[in-house]
Amino acid sequence: MAKLEVIVEPGRQDIVLKRTFDAPRDVVFKAITDPALIPQWWGPRRYETIVDEMDARPGGRWRYINRAPDGGEHAFHGVYHDLNAPESITQTWEYEGFPGHVSLETLTLEEIDGKTVMTALATYQSIEDRDGMAQSGMEEGAVEMYDRLDEVLEGLLSRV
Repeated sequence: MAKLEVIVEPGRQDIVLKRTFDAPRDVVFKAITDPALIPQWWGPRRYETIVDEMDARPGGRWRYINRAPDGGEHAFHGVYHDLNAPESITQTWEYEGFPGHVSLETLTLEEIDGKTVMTALATYQSIEDRDGMAQSGMEEGAVEMYDRLDEVLEGLLSRV
């Protein structure tokens, strides 16, 4: 499997995630914007992911819930600012368990030789917010989530 590159530079308000997927970018874009596919890859395996709301268009809102086996829930939401299919998505992201700490995320997809290089830039309101996210275990969660996305992409490509 591809390795996730996580870039957290001291004194900056952003985190950059980079990963290459063995799939064309239109397929990757579909997996990221199709509410029927989100529960198959978004979040850690130990949680059930529920798409509570997803209106993938500029000004549209999204809200996902991760439900633990014991019934505990973690919800996340945001607003889509821009979607440029299949090249990029810009949206806000907020964990409801830590309200008021919103990041702006821009995801770009670049196709090279039939593979897609994904770059996700998340900009936080402060260095402290960014550092808190970097120390929250987000890297481990992102690695697992993108491994799961790889599996979904393999399934989509096998149907073609």
